[in-house]
Amino acid sequence: MTDLQKRSLLKAAALTAVAAAALVGCGKKEEPAPAPALAPTASAPAPKPAPLKIAFAYVGPVGDGGWTFAHDNGRKALEKEFGDKISTSFVENVPESADAERVLRDMAGQGNKLIFGTTFGYMEPMLKVAADNTGVKFEHATGYKQAANMRTYDSRTYEGAYMAGVIAGKMTKTNTLGVVGSIPIPEVIRNINAFTLGAQSSNPKVKTKVVWVNGWFDPPKETEAATSLINGGADVLFQNTDSPAVLKTAEAKGKRAFGWDSDMTAYGPKAHLASAVINWGPYYIKATKEALDGSWKAGAGSHSWWGVKEGAIDIVSIAEDVPAETKAKLDEVKKGLADGSFAIWKGPIADNTGKVQIAKDTVADDKFLGGLNFYVKGVEGKVPGAK
Repeated sequence: MTDLQKRSLLKAAALTAVAAAALVGCGKKEEPAPAPALAPTASAPAPKPAPLKIAFAYVGPVGDGGWTFAHDNGRKALEKEFGDKISTSFVENVPESADAERVLRDMAGQGNKLIFGTTFGYMEPMLKVAADNTGVKFEHATGYKQAANMRTYDSRTYEGAYMAGVIAGKMTKTNTLGVVGSIPIPEVIRNINAFTLGAQSSNPKVKTKVVWVNGWFDPPKETEAATSLINGGADVLFQNTDSPAVLKTAEAKGKRAFGWDSDMTAYGPKAHLASAVINWGPYYIKATKEALDGSWKAGAGSHSWWGVKEGAIDIVSIAEDVPAETKAKLDEVKKGLADGSFAIWKGPIADNTGKVQIAKDTVADDKFLGGLNFYVKGVEGKVPGAK
């Protein structure tokens, strides 16, 4: 083999090797390494909704032992029911004047979305504030005017007054009962009349004397009025005022009396016959639930008036010396009020001039009761301001 032939063979071998290497390289093309799998991430919890801010305006101090104390117990029932879904606050001793409007505006300005005004005299101020704060829900106790974002609520306190009267008629020895009245509006006049009607159901001989103090919470005036009634022959006292001053006066002077709005037994245990109480909790829970779930509605006619039937009114802590038959009668009355088989305002009912106001077998409706402005037969005197 010549040198030329050898070189040709070596060249061919080299080219063959290069081609083979190229083919091997093409057949083993390297893929990029797969990205490492990511661990699944837990989805972030949805942010917790801010609590509904609720404010209460009180006409008296929370420690009054009566009206405001009962409302504040209702506020506490809300906190227990809804926990951190709500945030509540209150302002006490808010007078029924221009100050009420200022306080209500401040409550709205602080971000409260549900505001309760707990006395009759807040009605006009609340209407003004509601008109300027359409995103806030307003609830007015004992009033009769509503707006697009304001409704009213009340308790049938006259049912508790009637049941107290049933006891009073049985327990009086002088047949003279005394009532310390706050302000002469239909709500209070109803209670005086219902108390008297209840007493007459136990003792047709009773008569009722009334002294007005023209305020809801004024212990010195309430004491003075109670003393005047006792001096006038009353041996069992009733009240439509907010402090326990009447019961305390009865205790000091050896007479008997009732607690009002809250259980006042502790303020005069010897004098105490029973307490006609209000439980605002059920209504406050209902209203707050509606505000939370979006079903809250107001406007004309949006008024709630709850009594024994709804668990808002009761007579409690009845004294041991009240006769068993009187307690049994109370049970019948309470049952009848709860199931609708008993009506307090069923005629014939005459006023103290002898004029029949509710005809025989007629049951007065809520409209009639809402404007009641006369004393029933057995109540002495004349309603202040009545024609």
